[in-house]
Amino acid sequence: MDFKDYYKVLGVEKTASADEIKKAFRKLVRKYHPDVSKEADAGVRMVELNEANAVLSDPEKRAAYDSLGAQAQRGGGGGGEFRPPPNWDAGFEFSGAGAGAGMGAGEYSDFFEQLFGRSARQRSHGHAGSAPAAQRGEDHHAKIELDILDAYHGSERTITLRGAQLDASGHVVPNERSLQVKIPKGVREGQLIRLVGQGSPGSGGAPAGNLFLEVRFTPHPRWRAEGRDIYQTLPLAPWEAALGASVEVNLPSGTVEVTVPAHSRAGRKLRLKGRGIPASPPGDLSGDLYLELTIAQPSADTDSARAAYAALAKAFPTFNPRAAGAQP
Repeated sequence: MDFKDYYKVLGVEKTASADEIKKAFRKLVRKYHPDVSKEADAGVRMVELNEANAVLSDPEKRAAYDSLGAQAQRGGGGGGEFRPPPNWDAGFEFSGAGAGAGMGAGEYSDFFEQLFGRSARQRSHGHAGSAPAAQRGEDHHAKIELDILDAYHGSERTITLRGAQLDASGHVVPNERSLQVKIPKGVREGQLIRLVGQGSPGSGGAPAGNLFLEVRFTPHPRWRAEGRDIYQTLPLAPWEAALGASVEVNLPSGTVEVTVPAHSRAGRKLRLKGRGIPASPPGDLSGDLYLELTIAQPSADTDSARAAYAALAKAFPTFNPRAAGAQP
């Protein structure tokens, strides 16, 4: 996937004001709109223009896109294969929730969908005429990164969210706010935490919108989550795998003794029932924890170690790990 330069699509500088972006977009629409254009690629260009305008005309999306662009440049991006870093948009706050008008479900590139997702498409902005007497404020959405341990024990975190707005000259100005958030025990990746009244203010006495925080887990060197289940690698010595053993394992829920059956092979999974992410609410089923076995090979860096390997070779004179049907 290529990194899309939306500024280049609209032919504007990265410092362009909202008014400059609007004028550039309208000028190009007059040139490439399929109803009036004779250009062979008018349809394709209009899709590109609409997508670029959906991002750059929205201060919040634009600020997030600019942040990602800076990361891409530091990483040697700007052309060729590009993949956004995991949870790149954690901490960015977006107002509005709907797909909005103007573009259909199939009219966004893979680049846009990976960055903003189907639920973050361009929302419709203000309406002409008089405003309704009372209107509930818009909901806001943001992704936050949590540690897997937060899901096991619950916690209270100070979350800093980054947003953006236009100044008097139409340029994007970043802003941020910090909120004290209670993380419930049993939260899982993808779950939404609702903060009532933390969205946009209402008008005419109507209530404010809500803020929805979508949970993402920070990548962990030991554990990974799939739903409520947790997966963890368990390295074994060759003799532990062959003969069986009782080993001490540090789990997110604490330290336990695990019995490794004899004749265990690399890739085998040991299931620890109910040791995954706790149920929420109580009464639901807790997840399981799976230990994925690997075999760690000792180094032959001493005379005694080399002698031990030589004795092992003599004990298995017919063993050929490359033979058909041989297993690790």
